[in-house]
Amino acid sequence: MSDSIILKDHAPRPVGMYPHARRVGNLLLLSGIGPRDPDTNQVSGDVRDTEGKLMSYDIEAQCRAVFRNVRAVLGSAGLGLEDLVDVTVYLTDLPHDFRVFNEIWAEYFPSPEAAPCRTTVGVSWLPTPIAVEMKCVAALRS
Repeated sequence: MSDSIILKDHAPRPVGMYPHARRVGNLLLLSGIGPRDPDTNQVSGDVRDTEGKLMSYDIEAQCRAVFRNVRAVLGSAGLGLEDLVDVTVYLTDLPHDFRVFNEIWAEYFPSPEAAPCRTTVGVSWLPTPIAVEMKCVAALRS
C-alpha cells in the first residue's frame, strides 16, 4: 500500500499536483526537489533586476537549499540523507555547475562507499527558474 507524504511547512510546495514523496514497499520515492525556500518560495541566491528578470544565480546557494529541502522531506518519514540509495541530479548548466555540485555533494557524502548511487544530467531547463533539482530514492528502515 502507498502512503503519500505532503510537507507544506517543511519543504517548498510542489509546483504541480503531486506529493513530495510516496512510500512504496520499503522505498520512499521523492519527487524532484528544488532550491525554493519553503517560507518565501524564493530561490536561494537568485539576483533579479527591477523587472524581476533573472540576472544571475548562485549555484552553491541553490545546491545547499536543495539538500536542506531533501532532508526535510526525508525527515518527515524518519529518514536522513544516509538512507538515500539513488539520486538523479539535474543541472541546467552542467559544464559550469558540475564541479561546484560535486564539491557540495562530497561534504554530505565524503565516502563513496557510503554514498547513494548518483546520475547527473544536464538539462536545458527545469519547470521553474532553478539551476538544480534532485530526484531521490531512500530505503526505509526496518
